[in-house]
Amino acid sequence: MITKRIIPCLDVKDGRVVKGTKFKDLNDVSSPVELAKFYTEAGADELVFYDITASSDGRKLFTEILTETASNVFIPLTVGGGISSIEDFDRVLKCGADKVSVNSGAIRNPSIISEAARLYGDQCVVISADVALIDGVYRVFAKGARENTGMEAIDWIKRCVDMGAGEVVVNSIDTDGVKNGFDIPLLKKVCEAVNVPVIASGGAGCIQDFIDLFTEIPDIDAGLAASIFHFREVEIADLKDAMAKAGIPARI
Repeated sequence: MITKRIIPCLDVKDGRVVKGTKFKDLNDVSSPVELAKFYTEAGADELVFYDITASSDGRKLFTEILTETASNVFIPLTVGGGISSIEDFDRVLKCGADKVSVNSGAIRNPSIISEAARLYGDQCVVISADVALIDGVYRVFAKGARENTGMEAIDWIKRCVDMGAGEVVVNSIDTDGVKNGFDIPLLKKVCEAVNVPVIASGGAGCIQDFIDLFTEIPDIDAGLAASIFHFREVEIADLKDAMAKAGIPARI
């Protein structure tokens, strides 16, 4: 059985890691460089770096802080925020990213997915989808979850994978920062629709939430979280020990 990955997420605004609830009320947490060092040593399997206001501000991702962060990371690093062109992919990869996550940029220009996959390989292209349940339908949001695109989420994610995205991050707006568990119904639908790795994001509040995620959706590949790791409410080593005791494969 494939080892399940545990992935901390650095939501970066103005060069600092921040965290809020349902993408709002952002509070300062720490330096991304210091957190990157910490997670590399703490046993994280990968790390995600999002410049969370790049798209909504209509600017490019800050590369100086990314380069410094990447130089302190010795595990796979996925980077996103303000990715809207192949040039952005190239720039971020040259800063030290292993994979590039695209969200609003793909909504505006879906062909960026196939072009990037052709140039850099499917494994480098990650589609990140911010999703909320609106009137009984899962909808895709853009610009840091500020704008409802009206698109049905499962169809959109499947389309992105068909175009060449090699991995999917599903960000549940409804559960983000609430700490009541991952959005299991949404994640099940995504895993049933695609045949690439799926990463669950939004809602983790304790170790049991990860156990429930991997138990209820055996096909899910990874669990991503931010504040519970940042504030050390959950230690990654303790989480992996609990996973192993529950029969869930983890890299110890």
